[in-house]
Amino acid sequence: MAQSQDRPADGFDDYVRGRSTALLRTAYLLTGDRGHAEDLLQSVLTKVARRWSSITESPDAYVRRALANAAQNRWRRRRVAEIQLDRDHAASEDAVAVVDLRDQLVRGLSRLPGRQRAVLVLRYFEDLSEQETAATLGCSVGTVKSQTSRGLARLRALVTDDEHPAFAGVRSDS
Repeated sequence: MAQSQDRPADGFDDYVRGRSTALLRTAYLLTGDRGHAEDLLQSVLTKVARRWSSITESPDAYVRRALANAAQNRWRRRRVAEIQLDRDHAASEDAVAVVDLRDQLVRGLSRLPGRQRAVLVLRYFEDLSEQETAATLGCSVGTVKSQTSRGLARLRALVTDDEHPAFAGVRSDS
């Protein structure tokens, strides 16, 4: 029986089962919203499935690049109102402070331009090198460095060092 044109090549289903959690996390960090992240990941995986047999390099790099590009295209088409940070919340317990910091970081990421957001997500959440990030986004290492610096500076302005000393340790030259 011939394989249907709509059915992805062998290995795609296993890849999605094994990597879906990490890919959804990346999509969430790129979009800042669980529903949008699920939609973004679904649309990217649909496109990747059609091309699965022609992907010769790392599937992770291919899918990350597709996610970053799709997220940037989404932000280009539609401007989202800025989300106001809730800075009045005073956390007394470490666990609450960590959750609050993560929430503010995700909200801060959502307020960054698409390229800066993509660079920071790939560099610090996906732990890619500057070279890997540049290759994923199809830009130069210099662009990655400048977007990292600008993005971290903007995040610092959104999440102040005195509110969260843990954030002070994130440096743009990392």
